[in-house]
Parts: sequence; C-alpha cells; structure tokens
Amino acid sequence: MKTVLITGCSSGYGLATARLFHAKGWSVIATMRTPSSDVLPPSERMRVLALDVTQPETISAALQACGPIDVLVNNAGIGMFGAFEATSMETVRRLFETNTFGAMAMTQAVLPQMRTRRSGVVVNVTSSATLMPMPLVAAYTASKAAMEGFTGSLAYELQDFGIRVKLVEPGYGPSTRFTQNTPSPIQDAIPLAYAPFAQSVLAAFAQPAAVTTADDVAEVVWRAANDVSDKLRYPAGPDAVALSQRSAAA
Repeated sequence: MKTVLITGCSSGYGLATARLFHAKGWSVIATMRTPSSDVLPPSERMRVLALDVTQPETISAALQACGPIDVLVNNAGIGMFGAFEATSMETVRRLFETNTFGAMAMTQAVLPQMRTRRSGVVVNVTSSATLMPMPLVAAYTASKAAMEGFTGSLAYELQDFGIRVKLVEPGYGPSTRFTQNTPSPIQDAIPLAYAPFAQSVLAAFAQPAAVTTADDVAEVVWRAANDVSDKLRYPAGPDAVALSQRSAAA
C-alpha cells in the first residue's frame, strides 16, 4: 500500500485530494494546522496530523509520526488579492513563508528517505496565475512563480535518484478559501485610486467563462503522482488548460 502526505487538507484542493487518494486505496496522511475529525474522520488508512509548514518543529514531528512517504503533495497555501502598492512587505513575506518556503521545507524534509529508497514523487501545487499575467495578484503570483522555477530545477536534480517532481497548476477556484487565510483584509489592499480598476477585475471574476473545482485539482494531482513520464506541468481545470494552451502559443 502506498502512502501520500498532503499539506493543507482542512478545505479545498487538499481536502478533495485526500479523499480521492483514500478512495483509490492509498494510505493518506492528511495534515493541517488544526486537525479536525469533522473534516476528515480518521480511519485505518486516513491519519490526520497537525502540521504548519511555516513551523519546522511541526514538520519534524509529523514525519516522525509516520513511516515512509511515497508521494508528497505540497498543497498548503494562502491567497492574496490586492494592489501591490498597498501590500506591506510583511504580507509579502508571509505569502512566501507559506507558499514558497513552507513547500521547500517540506520537500527538504522528505527527500532523504525518498533518495535512500530511490523512489518517490513530489507534487507542488502552484497556480494558473503563473501561466499568464493577471492583475491584483502580483505578490501571490510571485510566491507561486518561485515554486515553478524551484520545481523545474529540482526535477533535473533528483531524476538520477528515481524521484519524480511535478507541478499542478490549478485555475480559478471560486469555491476555495483563496482569501480567507490572507495576511491582510482585502479592503485594506485596494486603495481608493485603484478602486475603479479593481471593480472591473472583480466583475470579471464574478462571471468567469470557466472555473476550476476542487475535484478537478484532486484528479490532476492523482494523475501527476502516478505518471512515470518526465512530464513536469499539469494544468488543472478547464480555464487553466486554456491558459496553458494560450501561453504555449504565445
């Protein structure tokens, strides 16, 4: 039985991914900052552990509590919507601490066991915002774009050890908690001067041509984790697929 460890399982993509892997017969280690049996009831193949990717001691404790990991899914993240001019550097750092450095810390912690076994997969969940420029998400996109560069380089670095590294790029998911964990209130991130522009952007988001569901992302994470090819990028959701095609044609 294979084991997957997934970060950020309290809702959205992480929750759907944990449920899918469990349904496929895998042993699932679902991690979240505050474990809740109401979200994912523990069972023989479902362990729910406390883990905050920005706290190294919780990473160590979680890994010590479980055995070998076949697949690591770096899903935990926080969103940010607002004008960069009004985004404090403290907020930018918090975005990077979770979205970038947290995923890097998780990867670094798991790699030794994968390298020893010469087997394993790391799936990094980023964003379709890295595929084409999008307004009012500059800091968030930067944190995810950093992970894209990191992942591409790491894939080459680890291929001789039998470790595959993958990128899953979700599209716009209005049903997720994109801004609920944001470091600062959205109203503070839209100065008056930006209000007319922001209103037009929000209006476009309110009527998207296509959206991405949590199940869309879970299915693509599953496919990426089980793909033995050297394919790196996996857009998730119809809008992400369309953006990927546009980006490739540009």
